[in-house]
Amino acid sequence: MKRKLIAAIGIAGMMVSIAACGGDSGSGGSDKTGADAKELTVWLTVDAQNNWPQLVKAADAAVQKAHPGIKINHEYYGWPDKNAKLDAVLATDKAPDVVEMGNTEMLGYMVKGAFAPLDPAKFTNSSAWLDGLKASVTYDGKTYGVPYYAGGRVGNWRKDLFASVGVKSAPKTYAELTAALDKLQKKEGDKFSAWYQPTRDWYAAMSFVYDAGGSIAEEDGGQWKASLSSPESVKGLTEFKNVVDKYMHGDKTKDENDRYIVYGQGKSGMIFGAAWEGATSEDPKNDKTGKLKGNLENFVMPGPSGKNLPVFLGGSDLAVPVKSHAQAVAAEWINAFTGPSGQKGLMAKGNLPNNKTDLATLKKDPATAVPATAAESNWFVPMAPGWGQVEKAQILQTMLQDIGTGKKSVEAAAKDADAAIDKVINIK
Repeated sequence: MKRKLIAAIGIAGMMVSIAACGGDSGSGGSDKTGADAKELTVWLTVDAQNNWPQLVKAADAAVQKAHPGIKINHEYYGWPDKNAKLDAVLATDKAPDVVEMGNTEMLGYMVKGAFAPLDPAKFTNSSAWLDGLKASVTYDGKTYGVPYYAGGRVGNWRKDLFASVGVKSAPKTYAELTAALDKLQKKEGDKFSAWYQPTRDWYAAMSFVYDAGGSIAEEDGGQWKASLSSPESVKGLTEFKNVVDKYMHGDKTKDENDRYIVYGQGKSGMIFGAAWEGATSEDPKNDKTGKLKGNLENFVMPGPSGKNLPVFLGGSDLAVPVKSHAQAVAAEWINAFTGPSGQKGLMAKGNLPNNKTDLATLKKDPATAVPATAAESNWFVPMAPGWGQVEKAQILQTMLQDIGTGKKSVEAAAKDADAAIDKVINIK
């Protein structure tokens, strides 16, 4: 799921009020920890309200058992509205005690000191958090949130089309994948995309970069430097360009937002995207071919390196605002909500868990083995101070469009992207 980072000016304005509070560590309350709090306010998105309200009630019950008489308030928000409301309330003394954040939204708030540091040892399975999720709640060596749940990316293809060219099982290696794509592309012609891979899809492109041993940026001596023009990153970008050149015969200026719609129109044989996209494409509302139901298959994407292609893990984290007056109880509620029973409930709803221990159980189930296996190898955006203040996706998308359309060479586009990133990546 894609969530925009908040604007720098919004965070900056909000932080004026926080700074004016004298730099309190956020404990609030009479005992500076909020352990004796009589009231707790929890902000979640409507996903929890609509899909797993029983898990919210269970967390409430656990906290109320430990703190008899405590009142727990819940507010639910849609993703487009949440951050504006959060920024406004953080400029007052009415901050919530727990707030759900998209994992790519965390960094800007952590950099500006909006969230209280948490002790990971107090959260079940914290030592086994998935690497990409752990990265999303970590800044400058401290933990400022708890991973809640995740969603990964997988390959998805049409079994009927690939069977028509003699391919009857999902690929296990990159060579098998490209051989199958070559056969289908030859059969269907150049108005068909054997692999519909939107050029501006930086999540997919960066998977190739990380698979090749590259990265968006690296930290050295406390300073971050963009690294898209490194030999390893260029290798990954070059292979991504090969995919777009050979198999993507759609608009080379598009992003991935309507990929499931295009797939449902029968104009492609395969996609690499969020695990829900295939099922959404075969929904009767989107399936314009009438042939997708039962013909789509998820598979773990093999990478050119010989290993599984590393995937970006999207998802949600839970944080405690620094202005909360109930930080200790807020942490207890988060642990109750994200602990073993909570993870079991979230997995039952089709989500990936926040930890490797539970992920291993999903790998054993044929119904969930593909997304669970794919999620084992994952990457996350650079946790550099400037990354969270400005939307960097535009820099990456521009680079990829220049590469995909042939406007610039891979090397030139990567060098320009590095220059643009370096201008802002260390700004606090």
